[in-house]
Amino acid sequence: MIPRMQTPSFESAPADPPPGDGRPLDRARSARIARAFLPQHPLGNRHDYFYTLFKLRSDPLYPGVLAALRGSRAPLLDLGCGLGLLAHALRSDGQTMAYRGVDIDAAKIARARRCAAATGLADATFETADLADGMPPHRGSVAILDVLQYLSHAAQRELLTTASAMLTADARLVIRTGLGDDSRRGRTTRITDRLANLIGWMQERPKCYPTADGLRETLEAAGLRTTFTPLYGNTPFNNWLIVAARAG
Repeated sequence: MIPRMQTPSFESAPADPPPGDGRPLDRARSARIARAFLPQHPLGNRHDYFYTLFKLRSDPLYPGVLAALRGSRAPLLDLGCGLGLLAHALRSDGQTMAYRGVDIDAAKIARARRCAAATGLADATFETADLADGMPPHRGSVAILDVLQYLSHAAQRELLTTASAMLTADARLVIRTGLGDDSRRGRTTRITDRLANLIGWMQERPKCYPTADGLRETLEAAGLRTTFTPLYGNTPFNNWLIVAARAG
């Protein structure tokens, strides 16, 4: 079933850029953020720099997430934060809410900390955590970006229910995920995620891709209102941005 589209109705609805317009961050801002990931030593490994530069210039994820969070001052918990790119993107957008990133990959967390310290990233902390062992305590907004497919169906429901309970009045739950279907985009997403695991970039292999109806049912049962927006951009992936907030 195709997700029904709704017009976002948050009090501070962003206008620049629209979450679903498919554009990545502009080249100048992408370059400024990526420079934080340049190695301190001139002979150091520049993999993270080139990876972040390519991702920021090609992936419409960050404008969508920045727009969804704009106007909220609630502290943000970023689940599966990786290198902490979202923290850098938030600061470049002028968003100064407290940021806490957690990820199962200890090596990425170590590099995220180094980059944050080197660039003076304020109010940003990074911790190693396995969500299968439970959620860290938090009250405020929650970001779950490209994480759900690595959890079982039951674990997805538990994570979403727990994250929903963390939301305060002005907070948002922001999710980016591939949706489970038999489309060409869906097949491409599954193959790419498996390859990312095989080459070692992602420690976990995908387990279950959520459906739009399943996500909506779980979030609405938790008392949240939701919007679904495609985040295809110029990518071949079946990615969607889901933004939820407390009803009323």
